[in-house]
Amino acid sequence: MAKPGVEKPPDRKRWPKQLAVVDQAGCTGCEVCLEFCPVDCIDIVPGESDPDVGKVVEIDLMECVGCTLCAVYCPWETIDMLPAAEALEMAPHYTQRTRVYADKPYPVMEPA
Repeated sequence: MAKPGVEKPPDRKRWPKQLAVVDQAGCTGCEVCLEFCPVDCIDIVPGESDPDVGKVVEIDLMECVGCTLCAVYCPWETIDMLPAAEALEMAPHYTQRTRVYADKPYPVMEPA
């Protein structure tokens, strides 16, 4: 049961083996990954002082299907494919600016 005032993320029927995680320290905001994502799970996070300057991208892990296309086509090699449980744990630490992780905490995956 979710804590009062905290929305529980939707349950997935099946988790992919791996999920994509953006290391925002290396992301230039070029948006190439957006063109290849088949499920539209990549969001643009605006710059801190100006929404059009310094933007980066972030992947919503609840929507990611683990297809690897974003990681393959990222020209800066800043997107890593991690095992699903590790991605859920590590993604918030890879981010400098976030929309996704502030609004919806991801579930903790139990080892299979």
